[in-house]
Amino acid sequence: MREYRERLHVPLAWWLLALPSALIIGATVYAGLRWPWPIIIVGGLLAGCTALLISLGRGSVQVSTTAVRAGGAVLPLAAVREVVALDEPQTIALRGPRADPAALLYSRPFLRESVYLAVDPSVIGGGVPYWVIGTRHPAELAAAVERCRVQTGHEPVA
Repeated sequence: MREYRERLHVPLAWWLLALPSALIIGATVYAGLRWPWPIIIVGGLLAGCTALLISLGRGSVQVSTTAVRAGGAVLPLAAVREVVALDEPQTIALRGPRADPAALLYSRPFLRESVYLAVDPSVIGGGVPYWVIGTRHPAELAAAVERCRVQTGHEPVA
């Protein structure tokens, strides 16, 4: 049973900016070309922007009574040692200067906040020290992970 699910849709502003950007770039590229090329170039740019925005918006985060799923990655709740909802400065630090290359980062460029999940290496192998999951609702995601951990008999994280 799913306790929490979030689709990571691209913000509307990105869609609204894609159209004029494709038109301006297309107008710059096709300046001086013969008739069918302007339509082909602008159509190709619009199709490319649409494909990119759709692929960015297909991500999801799910918490069930057994695991946390971020995209295609699955983390059993038994392996979670610590859960922390991060604000924007903390998220920026863990995405950049303080990031561990072995950590799993699942986020999108338009997500400003995230949740930190410390991984117990004795439960799950692979050398992943922690997960950082981008979300629009970090407090709700962290609470859902804690709620599911307690329901499955794991100690609450302090």
